[in-house]
Amino acid sequence: MANFQNEKVMSIKVENIFLSYNNKEVLKNLSLEIKEGEIITLLGPNGAGKSSLLNILSGDLNADQGYVYYNDKEITKLSIQKRALIRSVMAQSQQIVFDFSVKEIVEMGWLNEVDPKYINQFDNAIQEILHKCDIGHLELRKFNTLSGGEQRRVHFARTLIQLWRDSNNSESRYLMLDEPNANLDLSHQVKMMNLIKRLSDEGVGVLLILHDLNLAFKYSNKIAVIKDGNMVACGCPRDIISKNILSDVYELPLNIELKKDKILINYV
Repeated sequence: MANFQNEKVMSIKVENIFLSYNNKEVLKNLSLEIKEGEIITLLGPNGAGKSSLLNILSGDLNADQGYVYYNDKEITKLSIQKRALIRSVMAQSQQIVFDFSVKEIVEMGWLNEVDPKYINQFDNAIQEILHKCDIGHLELRKFNTLSGGEQRRVHFARTLIQLWRDSNNSESRYLMLDEPNANLDLSHQVKMMNLIKRLSDEGVGVLLILHDLNLAFKYSNKIAVIKDGNMVACGCPRDIISKNILSDVYELPLNIELKKDKILINYV
């Protein structure tokens, strides 16, 4: 149970979204809601429309039809700056051309300079995030000298600092992460997912795109499955991680066995 104190649970949601590229339907009448304190994971094969849906939710892409709401307000009525204070996005690929240090990259996510009460908390907040993301020892390294997994953790830290608030703040916040654990070793995958879970327990709404079915099952409150731009299923992990649904979606015979908070998958 999330420990945030808002009486009304707020959300980011899309309703009846349609999107086409070059006369090809990418998303077809999709609706989805990310609630505060909830982790919802998108599953589906490559090209299913997952990243397009995330980009519409974040406001980085306009749908052909449908609506996007941030806490019951249409996204078109919110400035880019206001959206950035509400939600933070980590894309699949983020290239850094200039030779910035790790610390400089993370600092780019800081938005709280507009609020005087946070001015004196900048250094502590940066160090807190560097520590949580296990990159404190890398802060003076040049970003482009890092491994792919290390770079991924730096981008994750930059995404988190954008939403940093002190413990007394109850504003709605949302994380949207597109394959955040790509290139990470097993240990850092688990550390990242545990950190995401702690943030959701504090009231942050989280949208994840994952390919790892075990991580999706273990950490998600809800799972939505997309195939060919259609919402195939959406619900609690035990209902969604099933032989019938996933065998059809991935077009691969699967045998799935559920054991408490783990799943065993055999490819037939």
